[in-house]
Amino acid sequence: MVRGWQGAMVAGMMLAGTVQAQQAPPTPPPVAVTDGQAEVAQDEIPPPQADGNVTTLGEVRALKPEDDEPLDLYRFKNPVQAESNRFSKSWSEPPTPEQVSMSGGYLLMGINYGLMAAAKGLHKLTNGRDQIQSAIARPPPELTEQQLRRAADYCEGADCAAAGR
Repeated sequence: MVRGWQGAMVAGMMLAGTVQAQQAPPTPPPVAVTDGQAEVAQDEIPPPQADGNVTTLGEVRALKPEDDEPLDLYRFKNPVQAESNRFSKSWSEPPTPEQVSMSGGYLLMGINYGLMAAAKGLHKLTNGRDQIQSAIARPPPELTEQQLRRAADYCEGADCAAAGR
């Protein structure tokens, strides 16, 4: 019983000592100074001394990173740059740990990968159109004889861009 009380007392004193050590030292109270004393006090303070050994840095330029990716200092940068070939289309680099954590972890990434593969297979089975399709230009409109005559009459009277054709 006595040891427990002594241990608690020692711990309390140690805490009190750390609290006192963290406090800022007290500042001296301000002293009222008259104008005459202020001029004398200014004369007594020496100006800061300038060393002759001051070195200045040269111009520093920041370089833009090569890629739009954030700089990863610990990433392995392969010195060999292989040209793209027929396998490059189906190959994708594994995700970085940052990309994994931002997309919900490995489990959620696996679920999403499975869902995308199933959707791609279903799309192939149903022979559906791709989501991104190339544009197909339509033929110019066929005008009747009456419409062609009306357009020619309009272009004779006004400045018409089609008149030069």
